[in-house]
Amino acid sequence: MRPLKSPSWFTRFAKGTARAAGKPLVFGLAVAVILLWALTGPLFRFSDTWQLVINTGTTIVTFLMVFLIQNTQNRDGEAIQVKLDELIRAIEGAHNALLALEDLEEQDLDRIRAIIRGSRPRRAPSSTTSWARRAT
Repeated sequence: MRPLKSPSWFTRFAKGTARAAGKPLVFGLAVAVILLWALTGPLFRFSDTWQLVINTGTTIVTFLMVFLIQNTQNRDGEAIQVKLDELIRAIEGAHNALLALEDLEEQDLDRIRAIIRGSRPRRAPSSTTSWARRAT
């Protein structure tokens, strides 16, 4: 199945930036920038402006990367959720109550987790007694 529409420019940019930021080369470049900045300290007599350059640069990069990485994580999380939902739907006897767990409150998730951990190995689905009914 193909995607319904092509990704927006922001999605492509966020995905590409997040992917590139995790590469060893980019890490090496970041270390090189910091080393270059540190080596120029004596040249600028470790002035306030010299310190402000690295502080401002790292703050801006961090601020922007938070949004790009969050966008990528949100999209990846949604994609995984859709895949898991499809697996649950495809398995005969699976409990459909698991399909929307991400929409529940934390205490509801804790209750369902306790029920699942306390349940015995699954037998053939029962028509009247299912853990899914107990969880609701």
